Amino acid sequence: MEIRSTTDKDLDVFVDTLHAAFGRFPETPAEGAGVFWSALELDRGLLAVTADGRPVGTAAAYSFELTLPGGVLVPAPGVTNVGVLPTHRRQGVLTAMMRHQLTEVRAGGEFLSVLLASEAVIYRRFGYGPATYTQRLTVPRHRAALARPRAGGTADAAAAGSDTGSVELLRRAECGGILEEVYDRYRRAQPGALSRPHRWWASGAGRPPVSRAPRYVAVHRDADGVPDGYASYSLGESDTLTVDESIATDDAVSTALARFVLGHDLVSQVVFKHFPPDHPLRWQLADFNAGQLSNHTDWLWVRLLDVPRALTARGWFTDGELVLDVDDPFLGEHGRYLLTVRDGKADCVPTDREPDLSLDVSDLGSVYLGGTAPSTLVRAGHVRAHRPGAAALADALFRAERAPHCLHWF
Repeated sequence: MEIRSTTDKDLDVFVDTLHAAFGRFPETPAEGAGVFWSALELDRGLLAVTADGRPVGTAAAYSFELTLPGGVLVPAPGVTNVGVLPTHRRQGVLTAMMRHQLTEVRAGGEFLSVLLASEAVIYRRFGYGPATYTQRLTVPRHRAALARPRAGGTADAAAAGSDTGSVELLRRAECGGILEEVYDRYRRAQPGALSRPHRWWASGAGRPPVSRAPRYVAVHRDADGVPDGYASYSLGESDTLTVDESIATDDAVSTALARFVLGHDLVSQVVFKHFPPDHPLRWQLADFNAGQLSNHTDWLWVRLLDVPRALTARGWFTDGELVLDVDDPFLGEHGRYLLTVRDGKADCVPTDREPDLSLDVSDLGSVYLGGTAPSTLVRAGHVRAHRPGAAALADALFRAERAPHCLHWF
């Protein structure tokens, strides 16, 4: 078997092989909508081919930027379109593709990669760990009133409703450029967020609102008329208003958009599909129990390929010193590193000192963005703390300025 890179000439073979791996047929998109493979970067694709030339497996990567804690932007290949034909599963094809891909990513100078895992038990084997989480919030329309903030101050007044901006209702076809611009501003400040390259918006690749499927979009503009937030939504069965995506550059904008969708007429309930774990909306409801959370799940998985580079790249918010003993069984590597953080910057060097924490590279990927507390993994029996206080120090060090969250689907 050979693992080879793809070119533009391989597009049809790649798409057909990928669909066959999942027992599906390529769908013809609705008018005006895009297909997910229209954003493929075939110079980053792989085909697993048998000795007689038959394709049996696929893997690819998109070129994204990932926002780290501290607002640092770094290259992050997004692994995607991974599949093996049913006739060739459990024969080492997937493992060979993953090893080939990680080797290429590292050789290209990138120190991490990310993916959305279809099955958690598969990708942890290759060193990936869940790093951001998402959930769904459902609010019955008759219980959707917002409470008046109990604290004083101008910020609270804005949250209470004295927003100086305005909300404009547009159709998706009318505001693609606005969505692209606002999302890009948002993702640069949100830990865990991925960029959406222009080709995604231009081709309508992905899910709404990236795709051009019919949607209404509530666009928020500031006092100067500049767009600074949006909510993409549709009205479906049982008079349910579903928000595909709500983006805001600050909390006052987020509140204004929430008030707009929660106040929509002829709606029985409002569903926020991609709700951040630390979003304040439930606390803003007059009836705290009106908002029901469900579908809590992992989203972005992170895989570190160069531990010192990764740890020195992100921002830090607590000073401290920690020795990490990191095992990478998939790549057959092991390292012990002294992490020293001072004034928001980190130094990370190999050391022979006794470790404070011993952990798998997948667990380091989980804590890297600040969305998973190291102490949680200690309590779960996955990370070993070698001295009292080590887990608490790691929690303080790895926390982010806000919970990481990723909206982008790929």
